[in-house]
Amino acid sequence: MFAARCPWKSSVMDVLRPTLVRIGGRVYRKNIIHEQVQQQQEEEDFYTGPNDCADEPCDAFVVEETEKGFQCRVEVPSPLYKYIIGKKGETKKRLETETRTSISIPKPGVEGEIVITGQQRGAVISARTRIDVLLDSFRKKQPFTHFLSCALNQPIIQEKFLQFKEEVLEKCSQDHGVSSSLFQNPAKLHLTLGTLVLLNEQEIQRACDLLQQCKEDFVDQITGGKPLSVEVTGVEYMNDDPAMMDVLYAKVHMKDGSDKLQVIADQLVERFVASGLMLREWDRVKLHATVMNTLFRKDPSGAEERSSTMTGKSSFKERESFNGRNILKLFENFSFGEAQLDAVLLSQRYSSDASGYYGTAGRLLLH
Repeated sequence: MFAARCPWKSSVMDVLRPTLVRIGGRVYRKNIIHEQVQQQQEEEDFYTGPNDCADEPCDAFVVEETEKGFQCRVEVPSPLYKYIIGKKGETKKRLETETRTSISIPKPGVEGEIVITGQQRGAVISARTRIDVLLDSFRKKQPFTHFLSCALNQPIIQEKFLQFKEEVLEKCSQDHGVSSSLFQNPAKLHLTLGTLVLLNEQEIQRACDLLQQCKEDFVDQITGGKPLSVEVTGVEYMNDDPAMMDVLYAKVHMKDGSDKLQVIADQLVERFVASGLMLREWDRVKLHATVMNTLFRKDPSGAEERSSTMTGKSSFKERESFNGRNILKLFENFSFGEAQLDAVLLSQRYSSDASGYYGTAGRLLLH
């Protein structure tokens, strides 16, 4: 009844039910400032009053008391400084003015801490919260830099994959969009668990440390200290129209029929999401190995691990789909062989090691 009489309900509901942003296990409101819509994207802002401690957890951050008031330090990767500074320094100035604080930012390219100082504890907390929300928003827009993977480039898998490629081109090359440029590099065949945006050495080290913690906490118990034996059999596609495919993948499952790999993958992603190092993309990890991808046409070196993720900027709109109906019909149960998974790797995008696989920044041994 109330809604029928109130044409301004939508604006009221924007206030009553604002977008929620989760940072470090806590949830914050993202309030819309309508009069600032025309400003540059870099200057996106979130309002909280300088003394508003009722809506913010005052113990969420370490705030030190100094001779001149209060101070809070926050480690921020240098590539994100520009989002706090804003165009011509306007975002930083507005944050300082509205929260009555002073914000010190290291020079561009110099890794360090942003230091917030103010006369009142609540003002410092407000500024810190707004900075965290800004950083969280812009981090989500960064292209990913690393991903958790399991290598599937063992010789037998590569050999069977090349056989698959040869037969597909022999039998299906007349189908729309099918060409040799669609196929994965056999040296980089892999299972992707999740993507990460790691912007400095400290964040890479955090990811490596978390991998080792996961090994101790649950991985060893699940694997029993032994590699995981998997079968790579059958092909499936990502979208809903086999006549307009963008990604074709091989299905990966445990040889013994157990769910050990799925449980490890899901729990790893859960830990990395909780740490803030990874964004959740699926309720469960999709165990798959990309064998054909339309992104390979234009970006054979860096598109491999993008088979099912939309993290960061994407060129999906530029893809040319292919008709995969015959491929599905002829190769639905194609066997790519068996593999022993002995590690989860923190792989670096746009890189290669001596074997041709991605460069490794860290690893979790499964045995």
